[in-house]
Amino acid sequence: MSLITLTINNKTIQAEEGTTIFEAAKLNNILIPHFCYLENVHQIGSCRICVVEVEGARNLMASCVTEVKENMVVHTNTTKVRKVRKVLYELILSDHPKNCLGCHRNQNCELQDLGEQIQIDGFRFEGVKSKDVVDSTSASIVRDSSKCILCRRCVTVCNEIQGVGVMNAHHRGFATFIGPSEDESLGHSICTNCGQCIVVCPVGALKEKDSTQLVWDALLDPTKTVVVQTAPAVRVALGEKFGMAPGTQVTGKMASSLRELGFDYVFDTNFAADLTILEEGSEFLKRVKDQLTTKEGSVLPMITSCSPGWIKYVEHRYSDQLEHLSSCKSPHMMLGALVKTYFAEKIQVDPKDLFVVSVMPCTAKKFEIMRPEMESNGVRDVDAVLTTRELGRMIKDAGIEFALLPDSEFDSPLGLSSGAADIFGTTGGVMEAAIRTVYELVTGRELPMDKLHVQPLVGLKQIKTADLLIEHPLESYAFLEGVTVKVAVTSGLKGASILMEEIRQGKSPYHFIEVMGCPGGCISGGGQPRPISNSVRMKRLDAIYREDEGKALRKSHENQDLMTLYQDFLGHPLGHLSHELLHTTYVKRAKN
Repeated sequence: MSLITLTINNKTIQAEEGTTIFEAAKLNNILIPHFCYLENVHQIGSCRICVVEVEGARNLMASCVTEVKENMVVHTNTTKVRKVRKVLYELILSDHPKNCLGCHRNQNCELQDLGEQIQIDGFRFEGVKSKDVVDSTSASIVRDSSKCILCRRCVTVCNEIQGVGVMNAHHRGFATFIGPSEDESLGHSICTNCGQCIVVCPVGALKEKDSTQLVWDALLDPTKTVVVQTAPAVRVALGEKFGMAPGTQVTGKMASSLRELGFDYVFDTNFAADLTILEEGSEFLKRVKDQLTTKEGSVLPMITSCSPGWIKYVEHRYSDQLEHLSSCKSPHMMLGALVKTYFAEKIQVDPKDLFVVSVMPCTAKKFEIMRPEMESNGVRDVDAVLTTRELGRMIKDAGIEFALLPDSEFDSPLGLSSGAADIFGTTGGVMEAAIRTVYELVTGRELPMDKLHVQPLVGLKQIKTADLLIEHPLESYAFLEGVTVKVAVTSGLKGASILMEEIRQGKSPYHFIEVMGCPGGCISGGGQPRPISNSVRMKRLDAIYREDEGKALRKSHENQDLMTLYQDFLGHPLGHLSHELLHTTYVKRAKN
């Protein structure tokens, strides 16, 4: 690609052909104020805050959508540009509530940051506000239209990144609003609750439905025994809420902070991730055996079921293909079921007096715990879900100095886990964890990969694939001799739709598919600290793999506490009690 020579603020620079003025400036350490732009997601120039003066042009140009040209001369800080920016900002504020101190985005708001950057010190424009609807019908997401500044980031991520298509702009001019439609609410739409709209929203127009008060009430109720569990992706992102760098591993401090908050038992969702591998791996082997020996019965490819946003998506869009889903509950629902049965028995507490809290990187988990399938004998598996952001707020509210906390361990018997469970937090991790165990169970040999990593499945690529040739299996798995197992991994629902169309058309070559609802997997879930970019994702991903590699146990079937659970309580994978507590069913939902 050829290079373009241009001048920005009297500085001669070069940029690749096709680069925008904004990108060229950024690469040369020239910061142009901007608002609606979001790297790799949204570049439509709707807010016009990034305007610059280009010599020879009649009007100011939006730098985020204007490509560089040879010998172009750009000025980013002329009097005209500065005045226009301030006017545009104040016009946005004229239709925006100014109750910043009571907003959950206070001091973490891109609109506030922009005002500081361009030095706004007054509000000249006031008038009638265009909208004030608050939609709280969803189990996961609250939409406050009074705070929406029409940047359309949520529209882009919902339509182009996730392919769900719920968030759209309606009407025109002053009457414009963003949402499902004028007559439809989020809670009654095909929204998957993934929360990616929350992640990209620059202000407080979209947020997770708050569960902190519910959890505080349980913690302060002397009749309740309150149990908490934490997902793998939380431990590499929670530190960001306290000024730590993305990817900082805070597992021990996180466990300590939960005890400081008053939780009676601190367990690890990773334990149930190991459990998932045993159940899901056994289910996969059964399906393959059925296919290879009887040529009928079980359906392939089998698809993972850990991501509740993905599950709701497939129930709406591909309800004719539900038999491909693994019947396994997601790991935190499995652990909740075990706490209300196995653990309740151990500590001799009535399950109705146990209150289980899941700390998740995911907003869709809030919807998941409300599903009628996620309970037994009238008792819910999990009572409340906190996002990583919500836990951060609770820790601050309690006056806990997170960074100064000592490290501590999770409680037994549901706290021990392998490194394979840690990598559930990133795209490709569930598949790699399954391969580590299934390969060893089938062949009696450890997976012959460097550091046990299946390299083709590592990284942020939308769709990743790998082939695994089975040679010299154990006698009980002789039916697999010479079989090349084909697997695929995708994150983000747009990628999932590509793989599902192959299945629907009978063209899928795969035996096993992993789907995560959020791009990059749980490390960039809808409940994780903002901002989230590919550089942040990679730092969290690297931290997840460091967690894995730092453990003595690297494979799920080596978890001795898990083996004890089967011996003393469950019996064996896919057994009667496992099916009752750890497996689930799915429902067909309307397409529109």
